[in-house]
Amino acid sequence: MLQAIDDAARRDWMGVLARAPLAMLEQWARAAQLAGSLPARVWLRAPETGLVMLRARAGGGVRFNLGEMTVTRCALRIDSGEVGIAYVPGRSARKAELAALADALLQRPDRREAVRARLIEPVRARLRAEAERAARKTQATRVEFFTVARAPGEPA
Repeated sequence: MLQAIDDAARRDWMGVLARAPLAMLEQWARAAQLAGSLPARVWLRAPETGLVMLRARAGGGVRFNLGEMTVTRCALRIDSGEVGIAYVPGRSARKAELAALADALLQRPDRREAVRARLIEPVRARLRAEAERAARKTQATRVEFFTVARAPGEPA
């Protein structure tokens, strides 16, 4: 019996896949191919690159168009019927393909834990380490500004 996929879980893994370095996706795909565990697939939408408008909010919540970003998207169906989709930043058709393949496999209850363990969690750990490294670098250059209260009539 097929198990329903939690929307929040899928949103989470698709976010991780979109930010995954291509090298990590390639490494996962090579290991899975050697193990004979990559299924046949057909394109529903071959990788294509386009632009999306990024929207932001200013102080009071007023939305404005920040600018455009290049995104590559694709959709594929694996031989067991699951449809994988991917939207990744940049122009990498290969990254979009591998992210869509991983999305399709993560929808299969019998493959989900293996893909999480071999791809999603290592990517998540790397992204976390990179964010911590950037935070430490930012903290090291942080300047604390403070004012000293002066008594009235005291020279500056």
